[in-house]
Amino acid sequence: MFRVLIAGKLEDVWNEITRTDEPIAAFFNSRMDVGTLAKGSKLAMRTPDGKYTGVVGEILEVVPHKRFSHTFRFTNFDDPECVVIYDLEEVESGVQFTLTIENLPEGTKTAKQMVQGGTMIVNTLKAVMETGRPSFGTRMLFIMFKLMGPFSPKRCLSKNWPVR
Repeated sequence: MFRVLIAGKLEDVWNEITRTDEPIAAFFNSRMDVGTLAKGSKLAMRTPDGKYTGVVGEILEVVPHKRFSHTFRFTNFDDPECVVIYDLEEVESGVQFTLTIENLPEGTKTAKQMVQGGTMIVNTLKAVMETGRPSFGTRMLFIMFKLMGPFSPKRCLSKNWPVR
């Protein structure tokens, strides 16, 4: 479980983690592609240009301004899926944001990536909500992702991962 207190408004944090119109910095600058933000809909996290898909899943729960959860599977690994849950709670000083990962397949590449990525997700979300942008180091990482895009495995091409 990863948790952070964000000095911001509940609605703004919710809108940031569920946006589909542009990349979500906290989610490694991926753009969420969904048919509709509702239980049972497929989702894909794609590169900003939409060419590659890094994550696919199915939405399990949408409780506006409270909880968003979905299955999660990296497209470049053959590991079993896990479940990610984003909980938001309004508190006096802002928003308590919690990221929980369930059914994480131990000893897998997915587990290693998820443990490393959880801290970055909550810290980047906090930075974006409080300052308007990710940290300098995270912005440099996004540049590296963009440069490495053409070297992504062919199995990650978005045409292989339709959501509609």
